[in-house]
Amino acid sequence: MNLIAYITLVFSMIAQTNDTLAAKSNDSLLQDNRKALSTLDIIAKEQKCQDEGGAVSWIRVNQLGYLPNDVKVAVYISAEDESASSAPADTFRVFRALDGKVLFSGKAQQKDASKWALKSAFRLDFSPLREEEYCYIEFAGARSPLFRIGSNVYEGLSDYLLTYMRQQRCGYNPFNNAKCHTHDGYIVDHPTRSGQKIDVTGGWHDATDYLQYQTTTATTIYQMLFAYMEQPDKSIFKDEYNAAGNRGSNGIPDILDEARWGLEWLLKMNPQNKVMFSQIADDRDHAGFRLPYKDSVDYGWGRGEGRPVYFVTGKPQRVYKALNRTTGVSSVAGKFSSTFALGAEVFREIEPRLSKKMLVKASQAYAYAEELPGNTQTISIVSPYFYEEDTYTDDIELAASTLYHYTQDPTWGKRADYWGELEPVTPWMELGRGRHYQYYPFVNLGHYYLASSEDKAIANKYREYMKMGLESIRRRAAEDPFMNGIPYIWCSNNLTSAAITQARLYNKVSGDSTYMEMEAALRDWLFGCNPWGTSMITGIPYYGDYPVAPHSSYYVINRDLTYGGLIDGPVYRSVFVERAGNSLTKEDRYARFNNGIAVYHDDMGDYATNEPTMDGTAGLTYYFAAKECEGLLYREANKAPFEGEEDNYGVIRRINPSEKSIYLLFTADSNFVGAESILKTLEKEKVKGSFFLTGNCLRVPENMAAVTAIVEAGHYVGGHSDGHLLYAPWEGRDSSYYSPEEIIADINANFAELEKFGIERDSARFFIPPYEHYNRLSVEAMRRAGLIPVNYTAGTATPADYTTPSMSNYIGSQELIARLYAFEAEKGLNGAMILIHPGVSEERKDRLYDKLGEIIKYLKKLGYEFKSLNQICTK
Repeated sequence: MNLIAYITLVFSMIAQTNDTLAAKSNDSLLQDNRKALSTLDIIAKEQKCQDEGGAVSWIRVNQLGYLPNDVKVAVYISAEDESASSAPADTFRVFRALDGKVLFSGKAQQKDASKWALKSAFRLDFSPLREEEYCYIEFAGARSPLFRIGSNVYEGLSDYLLTYMRQQRCGYNPFNNAKCHTHDGYIVDHPTRSGQKIDVTGGWHDATDYLQYQTTTATTIYQMLFAYMEQPDKSIFKDEYNAAGNRGSNGIPDILDEARWGLEWLLKMNPQNKVMFSQIADDRDHAGFRLPYKDSVDYGWGRGEGRPVYFVTGKPQRVYKALNRTTGVSSVAGKFSSTFALGAEVFREIEPRLSKKMLVKASQAYAYAEELPGNTQTISIVSPYFYEEDTYTDDIELAASTLYHYTQDPTWGKRADYWGELEPVTPWMELGRGRHYQYYPFVNLGHYYLASSEDKAIANKYREYMKMGLESIRRRAAEDPFMNGIPYIWCSNNLTSAAITQARLYNKVSGDSTYMEMEAALRDWLFGCNPWGTSMITGIPYYGDYPVAPHSSYYVINRDLTYGGLIDGPVYRSVFVERAGNSLTKEDRYARFNNGIAVYHDDMGDYATNEPTMDGTAGLTYYFAAKECEGLLYREANKAPFEGEEDNYGVIRRINPSEKSIYLLFTADSNFVGAESILKTLEKEKVKGSFFLTGNCLRVPENMAAVTAIVEAGHYVGGHSDGHLLYAPWEGRDSSYYSPEEIIADINANFAELEKFGIERDSARFFIPPYEHYNRLSVEAMRRAGLIPVNYTAGTATPADYTTPSMSNYIGSQELIARLYAFEAEKGLNGAMILIHPGVSEERKDRLYDKLGEIIKYLKKLGYEFKSLNQICTK
């Protein structure tokens, strides 16, 4: 069975589950369709692996895309020796996907491929290219995947990460629409209260396991609050979910709803001064895959009847057969303090009483951190693995610097500087190594606040500290083709996120662009510019290569994906062999790229590289939000040629809706009998229209004269597919009958026919999908082909002019006109696109196109101007 037949078969089965999916999930459209989409993703990824089976060289790109002003570098890798001096050419070229036009040529820069057990590698820098296009790169016989340069590539991405955060919620979980761990928990290690029950339900599960840690939760909350506060344009943060995590706005940005969910839990974990809890559950949780609301692990109080809540003692606590290296409370108390301090600032006007409460707690926690300085590590019972956090001065610094930043009280500035000087550089950055969570948090945001100080001496000192960390990473990158100096320890992607955040913030406070290329390289690493050619975030980019078999109970049990979750990422080969060497459940599709220094497996058994984490995911919210704002600024400085009002699939339904203009659309397959009548009416009324014709239409000899007349009259002529394909079933648009490659091939064939009439692709970018029916996959395919999908304005009624009297949904022309006029009276037709079919069945004698003149005259009297899409610039 070929791939397309297989896809069709799979989707015919999936369509039967649509009602179940919709009932089960309250999430967005993407998540409502998650099973069908993940099946398509898996099929596409398997096909990609087959397609690459005979390849010996590859070009890796950021599959999400690039902002126009980004540093843009692709990476060529090869299993063959291909030095620039001996290659047929040392020049690479970037092509426009629309027509194969060369947009940029550049000289490849050779790098050392041995780190990845490959023979040759080159960096392909095309940063000067700023045209907003879909592109691909060719070099030394290899071609890259299609990618996009656009000012909106990061749009909504920081909010998308919250999909995973909602999935991780403990207590009420909106993803499951069920509650879990409602009996938490029972105090452990308290001198007088051990065994006592305390309500600590809430927060998030740490990863695929259901443990909950104060250290990662507080960091997660801080990252989301920081992301919000640091953006000049807060309108980028959407309000589409309520506080419970269900669909529906509540007047608060979703990122703050999510942060507040965590803050409520954090308040429970610090119920009174000097009473702090650091952890719920322990490694007895590792009892196999199960959904959270079916967790039945027995910790001594009955199956599923409550979990241990560990008190912060400031002294060593149990780890397997020994004790951990806890020396004090500062790493916990400092995180309580910093997170409460930032939370108090964010919610100062939103919830004043909550803000005041958190400000008091921030001050109390800070005092406790200085009273008992030292680190607190996590606890394990049945294995020797735990979070080995050894640092704490950075936590106290962040608390003081947060209070300093928002109060400008010099006392806080002095305390922050004192603690900041004790750890100038985050140790993993300087050392290039670390045990599991040994140097945490992975980025010191306190340094950024101090580097932003109005005290120049303080600011310069901490800018230098930030630079030192970045320079250490850059030196380790050396000749690596991916410019990656991150140590491949467990959760290496979290370190990558930390490095790009620090690079971004350093550039912001210093203006020094030294590390911008490294920042771009590490960012692009997360989106597929890595040896494996895969994104490290599930579901992003939507049509790219990303994890489809994450180490997750949701995947194992329900084949649901962890959309928006950042996976752990590559680890040293030795780490994988030691920790998870026998964990793989299927053939390693990335085997040819797993012979180097680090390995990655898209396998649900690999908990070392393919497990998503909530703190790693939240750690990217700042960076993605900053990039989205950067794109907004670019758009403001380079105004788009027109404004389009899009539907949920990204198809334009109105153009320049602030203008009192109407666009007449005419789509045709082989039947084009009404063309002559329409042309006469348009000429009489001195109106230009927009025609969208299939290859079938253009090949019919009887239609050629009409098509030529349309072109000569100056009407817009664009594509409507070649073979008039039905892209998706009429019911269940989550399914697809064609792959993106087949859709693009069909579009190319359509344009080959249009070119015979003198229609160039560059002047015919607007495209109406065949049958005016589409889904996300087909829309993305149209965009990859360099086209701008448009469709009639919903509610205008006229597209039903194809119906015949024998059909149950038949509507006569006068009724269609009446509905159009009623829609105009209620909604207006500013920027509207009105569709009329030139070809209808002979059975229908009452043809709407014969009444086109009547429609035009009426709407002109209402003050509307008729325009052709030729009058809209698409550059």
